[in-house]
Amino acid sequence: MDPSKVKRGSGVSLWRQIEEQISDDIAGGMIAPGSRLPTEHEFAERFHVNRHTVRRAMKALEQEGLIRIEQGRGTFVHEHVIDYPVRRRTRFTENIMAQRRQPGGWVVLSERVKATGDVAEALEVEDGAPVSLIRTIGEADGRPISVADHYFCAERFPGMIEAFEESRSISTALAQFGVADFFRKITRVTTRMPDADESQLLSQPPNRPVLVAESINVDADGKPVEYGLTRFAGDRVQLLFEPSS
Repeated sequence: MDPSKVKRGSGVSLWRQIEEQISDDIAGGMIAPGSRLPTEHEFAERFHVNRHTVRRAMKALEQEGLIRIEQGRGTFVHEHVIDYPVRRRTRFTENIMAQRRQPGGWVVLSERVKATGDVAEALEVEDGAPVSLIRTIGEADGRPISVADHYFCAERFPGMIEAFEESRSISTALAQFGVADFFRKITRVTTRMPDADESQLLSQPPNRPVLVAESINVDADGKPVEYGLTRFAGDRVQLLFEPSS
């Protein structure tokens, strides 16, 4: 970004010149995806304009989908959207690594709850039956892309929470209960706006939608082992359905 390229009296408004210069730098690879941009104050000093002018340029870049403005964190260049395949055998870590990204994440909570509604129906248990809930954040290159609720029948998998906390892997934890592999039976996807907690956990503005993937995983005998409810950051992930793989 070269302040000398911003010319007063050129017939083009100052905010538009700033917006075009930043846009060109992003398109040309001079600013990497995911990079944090300078603050409004820093831009104002660099281009010798007021902060209102910078704010208008930033708003235009946001509307073009080139940047995202996160309250309390700053302004970032949008990353390339991650292709997340949904297959018969769907695994978060494998999907992220296939994109040449570094997978990561952490546990938000793990607790016993009572199954109701969709959870009970998906796991084929009675309403009120105990189930284990594990809520995780999935990351790619250190940035959150998903909030996932994983439900397991507590009677069938009585130590699921402890097994997961030890291994940090659902596949490894299920293997301790004799489930050598599991497969996707169904995935249902909808979109909606995030609630306050989801917006905070995903570091996503509340006016950007999330992709909500409701899923059931079954064992080799077709018996349900997991009911999942995953909220993906809609501007960072696109789901690719590959039913034959």
